[in-house]
Amino acid sequence: MLLRLYSVCFRRQRTLPGHLAAAFHRSSVQSNANAAHFCHSSTQALRYNKHGDPPQVLHLVNVELGPIGASEVLVKMLAAPVNPSDINMIQGTYAILPDLPATGGNEGVGEVTEVGHQVKSLKPGDWVIPKDAGLGTWRTAAVFSEDDLISLPNDIPLLAAATLGVNPCTAYRMLADFEDLTAGDTVIQNAANSGVGQAVIQIAAARGIRTVNVIRDRPEFTQLSDRLKAIGATHVIKEEVLRKPEMKEFFKTCLRPKLALNGVGGKSATELLRHLQAGGSMVTYGGMAKQPVTVPVSALIFKDLKVRGFWVTQWKRNQLYDGCAFRDMLDDLCSLIKQKKLTAPVCNKVHFEEYHKALHAAMQPFTSAKNVLIM
Repeated sequence: MLLRLYSVCFRRQRTLPGHLAAAFHRSSVQSNANAAHFCHSSTQALRYNKHGDPPQVLHLVNVELGPIGASEVLVKMLAAPVNPSDINMIQGTYAILPDLPATGGNEGVGEVTEVGHQVKSLKPGDWVIPKDAGLGTWRTAAVFSEDDLISLPNDIPLLAAATLGVNPCTAYRMLADFEDLTAGDTVIQNAANSGVGQAVIQIAAARGIRTVNVIRDRPEFTQLSDRLKAIGATHVIKEEVLRKPEMKEFFKTCLRPKLALNGVGGKSATELLRHLQAGGSMVTYGGMAKQPVTVPVSALIFKDLKVRGFWVTQWKRNQLYDGCAFRDMLDDLCSLIKQKKLTAPVCNKVHFEEYHKALHAAMQPFTSAKNVLIM
């Protein structure tokens, strides 16, 4: 495969939080465009010099690695997903943006191969994921600060590790932080087939919490419903059913939910609110419909419902000076993975050099599978 090379000037890439300085790279475009294997001196990276349409502004370039500092580690990247936030960041529409030029990717797993002499928490052979967004995971290798990474067990499935840092963490925190849920309680969610939705189903099932899972109608609805039930979904219903009188009968046999999780917005979010029990909460973590959330006045006055938002990136940043909660959460999630109670979402594995395929698939509306770059 022939790769187009672009001359890029690298400096220390900085994301908005001051602590998060990504690896320092000295610029160098290699003459051998097919050198895809990992080595100590060079790496391939998906870089962009300006914001815009990802397939147009992203370029695969060969870059010389800088030296490993005393508190830095050399990481061979193994796999990294393409998430909506990655696309939005390249487009320039996300809430945080790295300095340009930048390397794409906010999530992924890598293996530590060398460490600086002052590194204490990591060793060669450890698997690591970013602590925060903006690190730039779409590359074959990088030198990162020890403080920018957190370790995972290296005996869990690769795809589970690569997709652990965003969607399962979002699901975990929303189930833990907004309502006091116990076994037998009910949660309702839209976008149930998304990465977050699948994680919610599995984490809730492991805790004995029932889930009412709302998805859009589609020709393969039955197959998708069966797949969600196979991973622990209690009920799967079509979105249009939320607005029908039959929901009153449904909730005569199913306890009304304490918690609603909204990843869609618009009318779908309003209907979730209508079915909450008094005093419950709706937490919005996404807006795939690109429509505002409308809250009926009666929901606030007569049912005292709470309307909240959640962004896992901000939650992680709030933990930077005391990482125990993050560490404990990852340990819990990895334990569920080892018990086979939590699996990666449905994934399409794409070779790193065929990144255009992953970008195209990830940018399709309402995609059900996560596209993961394999380095």
